Amino acid sequence: MTTLVNRAPRTKSVDPRRRLVVIGNGMAGARAVEEILARGGGVQYRMTMFGDEPYGNYNRIMLSHVLSGEEDPGNIFLNSLAWYQENGITLHAGVRVERIDRFAKLVFSDDGRATPYDVLVIATGSRPHLPQMDGMRTPGGRLLPGIFAFRTIDDTRTMVSHARQDHHHRAVVIGGGLLGLEAARGLQSHGIGVDVVHSGGHLMNAQLGPDGAAVLRRSVEALGIRVHTRSRTAAVLGKDKVRGVRLRDRDRDTHRDIECDMVVVAAGIRPNVEIAVTSGLPVERAIVVDDSMRVPDEDEIYAVGECVQHRGEVYGLVAPLWEQAAVLADQVTGANPKAAYLGTRTATKLKVAGVDVASMGLQAPERDTDEHVLFSEPSRGVFKSIVIRDGKIVGATLLGDSRKVAYLTQAFDRGLPLPEERIALLFDVGGPGEEAGVAELDGGAQVCNCNGVSKQALMDTVKGGCSTLAGVMDTTRAGKGCGSCKLLVRQVVEWAADGAVEEDPAARYYVPGIPLEKAELMQAIRGQGLRSVSAVFAALAPGGTEDAKSKMGLASLLKMMWAAEYIDERDARFVNDRVHANIQRDGTFSVVPQMKGGVTSPEQLRRIADVADKYKVPLVKLTGGQRIDLLGIRKEDLPKVWADLDMPSGYAYGKSFRTVKTCVGQEFCRFGTGDSTKLGVEIESKFQGIESPAKLKLAVSGCPRNCAESLVKDVGVVAVEGGRWEIYVGGAAGAHIRKGDLLATVDDPETVKLLAGRFMQYYREHANWLERTYTFVPRVGIGHLRSVIVEDSEGLGAELDAAMQRSIESYVDPWTERDDPFTPGQFRTSLPLEVLPQVPVR
Repeated sequence: MTTLVNRAPRTKSVDPRRRLVVIGNGMAGARAVEEILARGGGVQYRMTMFGDEPYGNYNRIMLSHVLSGEEDPGNIFLNSLAWYQENGITLHAGVRVERIDRFAKLVFSDDGRATPYDVLVIATGSRPHLPQMDGMRTPGGRLLPGIFAFRTIDDTRTMVSHARQDHHHRAVVIGGGLLGLEAARGLQSHGIGVDVVHSGGHLMNAQLGPDGAAVLRRSVEALGIRVHTRSRTAAVLGKDKVRGVRLRDRDRDTHRDIECDMVVVAAGIRPNVEIAVTSGLPVERAIVVDDSMRVPDEDEIYAVGECVQHRGEVYGLVAPLWEQAAVLADQVTGANPKAAYLGTRTATKLKVAGVDVASMGLQAPERDTDEHVLFSEPSRGVFKSIVIRDGKIVGATLLGDSRKVAYLTQAFDRGLPLPEERIALLFDVGGPGEEAGVAELDGGAQVCNCNGVSKQALMDTVKGGCSTLAGVMDTTRAGKGCGSCKLLVRQVVEWAADGAVEEDPAARYYVPGIPLEKAELMQAIRGQGLRSVSAVFAALAPGGTEDAKSKMGLASLLKMMWAAEYIDERDARFVNDRVHANIQRDGTFSVVPQMKGGVTSPEQLRRIADVADKYKVPLVKLTGGQRIDLLGIRKEDLPKVWADLDMPSGYAYGKSFRTVKTCVGQEFCRFGTGDSTKLGVEIESKFQGIESPAKLKLAVSGCPRNCAESLVKDVGVVAVEGGRWEIYVGGAAGAHIRKGDLLATVDDPETVKLLAGRFMQYYREHANWLERTYTFVPRVGIGHLRSVIVEDSEGLGAELDAAMQRSIESYVDPWTERDDPFTPGQFRTSLPLEVLPQVPVR
């Protein structure tokens, strides 16, 4: 037992500070005191702490490293004994508090002391769970020699000493969770053979589902650790010391024995609540607290850490403890009386038996509408699973490959927007959401996944003297991959430079190879009559040099400007536009036939089914836009697939008008106030395939119940009472979430089509290349758009209508191109896989 008291000079005056007593000197209790001190609590309180162990506070998470010999025990202490003295804290180390008198405000400890308090903090943590087994204890009630719990630094030291004895060769670890597997690997490092016995159906069942656990088991067994699942340790064999264990198979109800010299019990933990129970505090699974970390009906009693139950949840991870401690400190010091703990979205990233494991939230989908992105490669010990609900990550599991953990943890914890191509969540083909709070991102968070550039690397480059965004991107290669992270790169650079970033003129260019902004570029194109991409390069590019990165944007712009007069050059098209299908990661393509408004017929469905059978299409899937997607079609089969389908293109591949989603409308729905299906078909028929700076997705809902999700589309239309229609613009529900702005409320479907077309034309003429409407609308302002498009304040209405009409009249179904005479045989071979990483995702 050790008592350290702050020795202050004797004075006749009484210390005016209030008395703060903390029961528990573990990670939670010590962190709470640190937070209190950081808020000036040393001026407010005389602090006393009680701890069961005769030491200062140490990092319990590092015990597995001490067991394996990777870390010296002295290096895992967080607060030395001197720290308590330096901060005026009286520490009773190795002293257990046995009872609290809430009315007299006293705590009674096993050294006979009664300590008064004004404010009490309970941080008693948890204790190891020791399941009952025959032969586990001696007649005197002690654990049989050779049986160990794995909870404290003393437990760990004793285990190491036992494992190092020459006559000890084999250990059994009871529990196949995180702690059990860490213990198994640690013991193995001392030359001990290890068996892991787990009563559950698979390892780490609290963090992993069966599929991920199967991959983990394969990796663990490859290390030489034997795993026994669905087995319970029925008895420990040996009278004077451990000789073995007897297992009972849960499925066959049979028994078998395993010889061993030591048994490590790592079968979970239980909240340490005995003192709360005996003192009459509310206890369910653990000590109940409210959002202020107060024990209900006890104004001056708080609790924190693993001993706490908050909103029905009990946490055994570090992150929640830190958050709870901060709220507690805000409350007891008055630094922020409104501070509240609202729970933690728990995420763990760790190395289990040498295998990288990350787990957060759900292990598998729980609802029919949940998305599940899954990749498994057992031979390499790699497993990745992500569960998405309503566009947000609600669960993720990664084994053997932790490269995406930083971003996934941020996305899970903060609900960041996700890339539309979900594959980017598993592999480095995309970047983190553009709207992530820059200041909140950790320094190690990857901003550019394609090139592995972290926030810290960008900050260091700025501090090193780089003064432009382009300079930072060139130096770090951030944003030089797929490009989806460019906005976030810009935000990080501007934040790191405190806004003092020199403007890069090239950032305003519509396409990188032509040094002109969009308005100037369009004026030059019209003035010089440039009707092809090559003509634009020859006339406007420095030295007439062609730039491959600019071709796609120029082709789209020229087609929008010149309609039928545009001179098409095949090499100016991206592969999707050349073959009129969407390239997939394996080099095959997906084909989406048009179904206007999501309406189809039995004849069309039979034709699609026949094509799927004939060409052995691997996957037939319904899209979010109410269309049927045929995935996995070989490039050389595309012309024959189009011919056999004999349906128009659904434009699921281009930067263009794509689909109009509809509900059933007033004809069938009892809530319908407008014929949404008819209007949706008319809109899609009118504007099909028009070129655009980025894709356009539309929807028409027959009533405000909004079954077609019209409020989160580039253009959304909603029928309201009185036969009227609301038009919304700039919505999104993919990688970004945004409710559209109300452009106008009109009286008839014809006006809907007029204003929708006028808005899309204005967007086509004024948006940046690849700028979606959800960025364009707030940038330009909904007030300005209403003025120009609805009120026609600038007299542009007729001009916009005429320009859109020219594009409509020039429409040709692209699938009529069976093969292009200027590129003969382009469909004969599939695209080589090695070029796929350079292909933009849709």
